[in-house]
Amino acid sequence: MAKKQFRRTMPSAPSPLDEARDELFQHIMSCGVIGADPDDQATWFDDTMRYFGERFPELRPQELQQLRELGLRFAQPPKAATAASVA
Repeated sequence: MAKKQFRRTMPSAPSPLDEARDELFQHIMSCGVIGADPDDQATWFDDTMRYFGERFPELRPQELQQLRELGLRFAQPPKAATAASVA
């Protein structure tokens, strides 16, 4: 039997959207956005998305909107487990 040759592939660099997402999540955790007043969160996200638009000029407006939605979901407090889902 012939031995199969496996080629090692170099890991690919993350896309700009992946980099922006990871950076946004780090900002959310370090800036205390989780649990903040919804109005304060909205203001924070407005300012942060402007910054991310400048920081990652390769992102399209749709990707910035997607990034904002991911960030808003990430900033929500965890849902409490219900008795039905635990049992």
